[in-house]
Amino acid sequence: MTSATETSATLDNTNPARSTESTGTVKEGRRPWIVAAVTLIVLGGSAVCVFLPLVPEAIGAMACVMMLALLFLRVPVAVAMLIPSLLGLYALRGMPLIESTFSKLVYNGVAEWTLSVVPMFVLMGLLLWRSGMTDSIYLAGRHWLNWLPGGLAVGTNVAGTGLAAVSGSSVGTAYALARMGIPEMLKAGYDRRMAIGAVIVAGLPGQLIPPSIMLVIYAGIAEVPIGPQLLAGIGPGLLVAVMFTLMIVGFAVVRPELVGKTKGAAVAQDQTTWKERLVSLVRIWPVPLLIVLIIAGMFSGVFTATEVGAAAALFSLIVALMWKRKNRPFAAVVESAVATVSSVGAIFFILIAAAALTSLLTLTGISTGMADAVESLGLGRVQFLLVMVVVYLILGMFMDPMAIMVLTIPILIPTLNSLDISLLWFGVFTVFMGELAVVTPPVGILAFIIHGMVKDPDVNMGHKISLKDVFVSVGWFLPMAIAVAVILILVPEIATFIPDMAAAQK
Repeated sequence: MTSATETSATLDNTNPARSTESTGTVKEGRRPWIVAAVTLIVLGGSAVCVFLPLVPEAIGAMACVMMLALLFLRVPVAVAMLIPSLLGLYALRGMPLIESTFSKLVYNGVAEWTLSVVPMFVLMGLLLWRSGMTDSIYLAGRHWLNWLPGGLAVGTNVAGTGLAAVSGSSVGTAYALARMGIPEMLKAGYDRRMAIGAVIVAGLPGQLIPPSIMLVIYAGIAEVPIGPQLLAGIGPGLLVAVMFTLMIVGFAVVRPELVGKTKGAAVAQDQTTWKERLVSLVRIWPVPLLIVLIIAGMFSGVFTATEVGAAAALFSLIVALMWKRKNRPFAAVVESAVATVSSVGAIFFILIAAAALTSLLTLTGISTGMADAVESLGLGRVQFLLVMVVVYLILGMFMDPMAIMVLTIPILIPTLNSLDISLLWFGVFTVFMGELAVVTPPVGILAFIIHGMVKDPDVNMGHKISLKDVFVSVGWFLPMAIAVAVILILVPEIATFIPDMAAAQK
C-alpha cells in the first residue's frame, strides 16, 4: 500500500534535485535553492492574497496556488491541502465558518461504514507482502510465459500485475521485481532499456485490479460506492496488462536483439518442465484464490465490500502464519498490524483534508465555475477527457498520484456531472493516469528508485545504466499507456460493464 507518508518519504529520498549524475536532468552545478526560493515567494504571496478583499473565486484560486506550492516543497499531501483550506475558510467568513465546518467534517469525513474496508485491504496487502510471496509470484510468471518472444519481460509484467494487485504499491512491486527481474533479463542478453521498462510498468495494471487502495480512496473522495468502484477496475486492469504484454512481444518480434536474440535465429526451446510450472502454481495458490474471492464475492452480492475486505484480511492472516511458520510468524503479523495503523491514519487524514478542500471550493464557486467554463467552450465528453489526458500527464511530471487525485477530483466533479461522465469510470481513469505520475520524468518516483537500484553490481550485472537509459525506457512504454487511456475514453464500457452486470444481478 502506498500511503501518504510512504509517498512523501519516497519523494524525499529520490528528489531529482539531489542527483549528481552527469546523465541526469539536474546537474551538480545548478542551484536547486533558487527553485525553492521562488516557490517560497509564490507560497507567501498566495497566502497574503487570500486575506485581501477579493471575490470568493479569487480566494479559492489563491488557496489552490498555495496548495500547489506546498506540494512542490514536498509538504505531506494532507497538510498541503488542509492549511490552504483553513486559511481560505477563515478569509471567507472567519472563525465561525471554520468551527461549523470542522465540528462535523472531521467525523463525517471518515466515519462511514464503506470506508471500513480500507484497514482490511491495507492489512491484507501487508500480510501477503511479509509472507514472502514475491519470489514465488515472479518464478511462476517466468515458468509459464518464458516460451513467448520476450518471455522473461512478459513474465515480469504479469508477475507485477499479481504483486501490485495484492500489495497495492507500485513502488514496492517495482522494487521487488527489479531485484529479481533485471539481473535475469540482463543475463539472458536483454537490452538494458527493455529490462528496466518491463519492470517500471509492471505494477500499473495491479493498481486497477481489486483490491485497489487507490480506487477505495477515490471512492471516498468522490463519494461513490466502493464495491462497484472496485469492480470497475477489473476490465481496465486486464486491458493494461494485455496491452503491455502485446507491446513486449511486438518489440521481441520486430527487434529481437532487444530480448537477446538475433534476427533469423531459431526460437530457443523452452527448458521449463511441466512439473516446475505446476510446482510454481502450488506456491502461489493463495494469490489467485484471494483475487477470485474478492471479485466473486462483490459481483455476486454475497458480500459487501467491507465483508470481502474482512474475509480477505482473515485469509491473508492464515496464509502469513502458514508461510512464515518457521520464521517468526507472529512478529510478521505484529509488524503488519502496526504498519496498517500508520497507513490507515495517513489515508484518513488525506480524506479529511480533501473534504475541507471540497468545502472551500464549493463555497468559493471554483467547482461550478470550472463546469461553466467547460460548458462555454462547447467541449464534448471525448474532447474534455482528451484534454484531461494532457493535463494529467503534465501534473504527473511534478506530483505523485495521491496529490493529483485530491487536487483534481473536488474541482472536476461538477464538470463530470454536466458532461454525463460516470464517476465510476472516471475513478479508473484518474487512478491509471495518476499512476503514470510515478514513472513520468522529470520527477517520476520509480525512475529514480530504479536508477538507484541498478547501481548495485548484483542488479546491473556489469552493465553501466544511466538515468538517461531509465528515462528512455519510460519513453518506449509511455505511448502504449496513452493509447490505453484513449481506448478507455472511446470505449467506457470496459470499466462500467462489470459494475452494471453486478447491479443487474441484485
